[in-house]
Amino acid sequence: MRPLRKTRELPSHSGGPFESLLAQFSAATLELNPSTSTSEFARRLIDRGSEMLGARTAVLALRINSEWDIAAGTGSARTWSASARGGLAAALKACCSSLRPGIYCDSANRRLGFEAARTLDCENICVVPLRDSEDALLAVLCLGNFSREMTGVEEQLLEALASHASVALENAELFHRVEQSRKQWVGDFDAISDLIVVHDSENRVLRLNRSLADLLGMRLTDAIGRAIGDLKILGAAARPGCCSFCRESASDKQENIHQAAERTYLVSSAWIGADAGRESRTIHVLKDITDRLEAERRYRRERDFNRNILNNTLSMILVLDAEGTIAYANRRCAESGYPEASLIGHSLAGMISPSHRAAWAEALERTRKGVAVDNLEIPLPRANGDQRQFNVSLSPMPDETSAINSIVAVMTDVTDAADLQAKLMQTEKMAALGQLVSGVAHEVNNPLAAIVGFTDLLLENPAVPADAKEELRVILAEAERTRVIVHNLLSFARQTSPRREPLQVNAVLRQTLKLRAYDFSNHDVDVQVSYADDLPIVLGDPHQLQQVFLNILNNAYDAVRDTDRPGKIEVLTAHTNGHLEISICDNGPGISRPDRIFDPFFTTKDVGKGTGLGLSICYGIIRAHQGEIQARNNPDGIGCTFTIQLPVSANAAEVARMESQP
Repeated sequence: MRPLRKTRELPSHSGGPFESLLAQFSAATLELNPSTSTSEFARRLIDRGSEMLGARTAVLALRINSEWDIAAGTGSARTWSASARGGLAAALKACCSSLRPGIYCDSANRRLGFEAARTLDCENICVVPLRDSEDALLAVLCLGNFSREMTGVEEQLLEALASHASVALENAELFHRVEQSRKQWVGDFDAISDLIVVHDSENRVLRLNRSLADLLGMRLTDAIGRAIGDLKILGAAARPGCCSFCRESASDKQENIHQAAERTYLVSSAWIGADAGRESRTIHVLKDITDRLEAERRYRRERDFNRNILNNTLSMILVLDAEGTIAYANRRCAESGYPEASLIGHSLAGMISPSHRAAWAEALERTRKGVAVDNLEIPLPRANGDQRQFNVSLSPMPDETSAINSIVAVMTDVTDAADLQAKLMQTEKMAALGQLVSGVAHEVNNPLAAIVGFTDLLLENPAVPADAKEELRVILAEAERTRVIVHNLLSFARQTSPRREPLQVNAVLRQTLKLRAYDFSNHDVDVQVSYADDLPIVLGDPHQLQQVFLNILNNAYDAVRDTDRPGKIEVLTAHTNGHLEISICDNGPGISRPDRIFDPFFTTKDVGKGTGLGLSICYGIIRAHQGEIQARNNPDGIGCTFTIQLPVSANAAEVARMESQP
């Protein structure tokens, strides 16, 4: 706040007329008190100015806030219209805006203009600009129609009077602002809905706000000076001479919780140290936080409930922004092999295989337009490289302005279901093909038997020439080969169930390897075995299982001989998750089409070296044993591995127990 200004010193003269003027000036300065109202101040100023200088017309143009108006006037000023007063005030402001403090006498028409001069009804005027300490124009005093010439002493007294009036006006404005600020602070303090109390170091109340006074049912003035403990604010009583809300150790700020009548209050305390002329004070603000605490509890319950739903659902749930960047992933994502660090902040499109990105981009664009997308099939690799198949539903999530800024993606892993569907289709296809093949094989078998029989008879007939017998032997060999093919077709189409007897898989494998040991040894094929100890007994047909193992070993033998590197075949057994697992791995060229390897009549061997039925027969035998057979290329790109899983039955364990008894 600016300091109050002081008035300029009076001229030093003596004498009869001067003494009279000086007395009038002193009376004027006493009357021009800063605490006087604006209208009274203006009236006194023009009255004293007119009296001292013998002016019959006097007006004071005053700045009130940012507007100018005639604050007081003598003579005809009382009859002026509002527009006339406004025009005169504007003219006085305009003529004095660039004038320094002083006295300026001139023609009214030249100084103010015709309209303003006519309003004043004066020929000659004297204007005195009143400025504040920052040289801003506060008011303009205008005197006219003098009864005599103004003397030098009168001019000096008028300047002194103007200086005093300027100081008084500026100080009055400061007083007005201070008073307005005080009233505004009191109003603001009383308008606060929180409960506020201020007390001194003796715990005597210095001030309450209106909210607390209304709660206590007393007037503000009745609480002043009383011990705060006697007021029992919110039912909190204290020991005599003590405050209910102060703590033992005083600090700059303290907060604590106070319970009262099923309501909860946060008590914030501030300690103000003693300064010049004032003792220390403590302020307590009591805020009702019951509703806030209840809202927080309700929010936490809803948040935890929603979080539990999101984290315990069987589906992966992602929240994407409009560009497809992942902003949230539920716990199921990490449990499914997709760590949060690999998802948050990354684009989902970058994780999808290139063959499906166009479909994903189209679905994302439709969702951005507010259309939900269902049953979108996309493959998504795990962090370990394993690829899974997902059914994705996209739902737009609009904000308060209905703009689509977020998208919810619900992803269901359908990999196992897709595999099961593929296996079911394969089984149905092979069953249908088996029925067809069975009928064809029986029809072919009859004429084939005739061909073989008559060819044998011709070969035994001495009348047949030798060169013809050579051709007959070719016919017989091809017929025999055809009969083998028909036999394989019938084996493939046969629907009979395998025999059920307890067997040791390791023993069946050892017996099978003996059948091919000679060929493996003669062609430098290294066969390595790793049999798990104590494999449980399974129920199955040892002859059919031997046929499966022999067929796979034959294929492995043919495969390793097609490469320039030394042949190697590994046979392993293991017991995992209630299944026996048999793995036969080779280092051959691998499989060009693993997805079709079990299809009937599909073969990668040269023409005449394979019928494409061997692995189909193996597939049917293993399925009849309620097992699984799979083929895949090795991760290092060398060779392939056939994996067979056979279930361990409770019946097998019972048979083994009975056989172990004497």
